[in-house]
Amino acid sequence: MSLPVRDPGGRPREIDPLALYASAIDTSDYVAQVAPLVRRSVPAIGDLLDIGAGGGQLGRALREPARQWTAVEPSPSMRSRLKAIDRPPQLVSAGWQDADVPPESHDTVLAATMPATMEEPEAFLARCRAWARRTVVWVVPAQAGPRGLCFAGCLPTAWHGEDETPGVDVVLRGLSPASTPHEIAFVDWIFTGIVPDLGELAAYLCERLAWSGSDERRSQMVAHLAAQAKRDAAGFRLAIPRKSAVLVWGKP
Repeated sequence: MSLPVRDPGGRPREIDPLALYASAIDTSDYVAQVAPLVRRSVPAIGDLLDIGAGGGQLGRALREPARQWTAVEPSPSMRSRLKAIDRPPQLVSAGWQDADVPPESHDTVLAATMPATMEEPEAFLARCRAWARRTVVWVVPAQAGPRGLCFAGCLPTAWHGEDETPGVDVVLRGLSPASTPHEIAFVDWIFTGIVPDLGELAAYLCERLAWSGSDERRSQMVAHLAAQAKRDAAGFRLAIPRKSAVLVWGKP
């Protein structure tokens, strides 16, 4: 859902959090670092079911040209991005709970940066296993730091107020012993977002944090971001070190 904000000039505009995140993944080394790690664990991807595909960057890198790539994606803006990909995936316009996908219809089921892996890990894993012929792969945050708000890693903990427990720890705590992944591997990467206007990003973050118009931190936000940003031809580059865990389950 797009969030209405006002930029420093007072002009109303909207930022889609999913689009903001997807654009940063476009300019990050996420796929370059994560995809080879997935392929080491799953050398034959086969027919791929991509749950919560987002912008499709990782699924596109993992897909095999002669095999089916299906993307389950509830967001209209992300489905528009997926449709624009050369040889786009077959789209399922639903969330994971309601997706009409036949059982055991795909060799590999992929879920990368899906909230369900932390919010309902046991139920979500059961759904993924039902769809998979061979393998289930989850990619989850593994750094100690914020996970929810895009660019929260640029902010002090006192500002964003997020639980900083590594996401992989949350996932593993929520799984039964029988559901422990068969493999766990870790990879470092850099979340790199290029934004055209730091004032607009600052306004967006203030609105997402629900700060009142009189909150004194609003006047500090632009300066705080500017201290971390580097000038780029397209605007300002913000880089945040990240770590992900790749969890793999094989079918019996």
